[in-house]
Parts: sequence; C-alpha cells; structure tokens
Amino acid sequence: MGSPEDDHTGSPADWRTDTDTTNGKATGSTTGREETVRNAVERSRSGAPAAGSVVHDRFSSDEVFQRIVAAADEEITSGTRELFFSGLAAGFAITLTFLLYASLYGTTDGHPILSALLYPLGFINIIIGDYQLYTENTLPPVALTLERFASVPALLHHWLVVLGSNFLGAFLGAAALAWGGVLSGEAAEAGVHLGTHGLEVGWWSLFFKAAFAGLIVAGVVWVSFAVRDTLSRIVVVYMAFLAIPVGNLFHVVTAFTELSYATLAGEVAFSTGLVGFVLPVLLGNTLGGVLLVAVVNYNQTSERRLESARFEGITRRLSLREWAFGSLVGRAYVPLLEAAGRENAE
Repeated sequence: MGSPEDDHTGSPADWRTDTDTTNGKATGSTTGREETVRNAVERSRSGAPAAGSVVHDRFSSDEVFQRIVAAADEEITSGTRELFFSGLAAGFAITLTFLLYASLYGTTDGHPILSALLYPLGFINIIIGDYQLYTENTLPPVALTLERFASVPALLHHWLVVLGSNFLGAFLGAAALAWGGVLSGEAAEAGVHLGTHGLEVGWWSLFFKAAFAGLIVAGVVWVSFAVRDTLSRIVVVYMAFLAIPVGNLFHVVTAFTELSYATLAGEVAFSTGLVGFVLPVLLGNTLGGVLLVAVVNYNQTSERRLESARFEGITRRLSLREWAFGSLVGRAYVPLLEAAGRENAE
C-alpha cells in the first residue's frame, strides 16, 4: 500500500477542486478525503499511532504503549527460525561491545569513562538493526502478555529462543576473539579481567546491579517507541548504555561474552562463571525489565490504551485459560467468534 503522497500531490486546497475521473463531475469539498488521508498518515497499518493525538510530535503514555504492543505483536508471531537467527546476530553483535570495551580498557589503563566510550556501539547496532536481544525483549512481549494477546507459555518460548540464540552468538564471537588473535596483549588481559571481575562482586550485588541495568534497557525500549527518528534513537541508546559500564552495572549477554572469553583463555571454569556470574545477572536483568518497567509503565496507562484491540465492540483477548496454558499469540490469533460469545455473555 502506498503512502498518501503516492496518491495525491499539492496542498489540501488543491484536493478540493479535484474532478471525479469516472463521471466527469466535480467532487467539491473533500473534507472526508482529507480526514482519511490524515488518519492514514497518523496511524500505521497495525493501528498503532504514528503521530501524537494531542501534540503531533509527542506521544502520550497510552500511545507509546500501543506502539510497543503493535511491534511486539509482529515479533512474537515470527517463526522460531527468524527469532533464532535474529538473536544469533544480536549475540554476535555484542562481541563488538566486548571487543571495543576491552581494547579501550587496556589502552586507557581501566579509566572509568574513557574505557566505556565505545561500549554502546554493539547495542546501537542491535536496536537500530532491529535484532532480537533478550533484555530488549523483556518489555514488548510482556506488554503483549499483560494485555492477554499472547499466552504465558508463548512468552516463555519467545524468551528461551532469543536468550539461547544470544548466548550462542556471543560464544561464537568470543571464540573468534580468543582463537583469532584479534585482541592485543593489553586488550586480551583486559578481556580476561572483565570475564573474572564479576565473580569477585558477589551474587546479590550482581543481582541488584543487573536489576538497575534491566531498568535502563527496558527504559530505552520505552523511550525508543516515543521518538520518531533514527538520530534520536541513536542518542538515547548511546547515553543509556553508556551508563552500564560507567555505573559498574551488568548486562547478561555482555556478561556471557566476557565469561566465554575468560573460559576459552583458561582463566575460569565455565560452570563456576555461569552460576556465580551469569545467573544472577540474568535474574536481575529480567526483574528490572519486567517488574520495574513493563508492569509500572503498563499501570500508568489508561483503559483507552488499546482501542485498536477492539473489533466492532468486541475485546479480542485470550481467555484466562488460554492465557495461562495455551500457545496462541498475536491479536490475529484470538478467535473472533469466541470473543463475541464472551462479550455477549457478559
């Protein structure tokens, strides 16, 4: 479907003097047509707003939530193969973050600011490239599940595929760095230090540091859906992810990359690092993303947040049984007839 600009040229005033090419009669005022074009411009194909209803270039919390759910609906209905390879690419892209962080850490003698300046580059690549990263996926699919457009088992399956593929991509990237001689001597030493440093922090400290990192990442997702241009997204992603190394916080896929590199260098046992480093970071990231952002931001929105979820007065949501135990995902999968029956019964 083409954009409105494909169908009309000139100003709205010119449209009012259009001629019906079928019967040769002047159409007169085309206020209805202008309204249709305006609606097409301001709402995407999914029904999510493409512009703010009150202030054109600013979305309300309800409108941001609608945009997140529309994007999540598209993602969660993707096939397992698409999810896996997108997650694999994201995991490998995190290797870029580790490479640059270790390189600058070695050359700047561990300076807390200078060593972190290029840390966000891998995350920019992932978010702008629309790859699937586990921490990024704590917000959109959870929002979809809270609205009962996706079941809990479908959410867990989505998470498992993305996390597993992220870890595989990160391991392959770490192996390329460790066995390919990519890092210089100082950078290699810094990489080993990053991979073993987490074990010195302590389990609960790792957990809470990771929870704040999860809050940052999920917050980036929320803000990214509130902006409308790529440059703004890049600035938001850069500043937010810079806070992770500067604040001495931890991200699970980065942590897994660091652990993999240290393990391949023979400095730490993989099982020890997995339990004492990666696991608390994984749980903390998940808590920060789900509870502190998804649930809080969900509850700050109003009941009008998903007008596009209704079809001819029928709320298209999964039943509680389908939601808890089923495998249905996406608004298109919610049976209209069953939804109509539930609506009429109420």
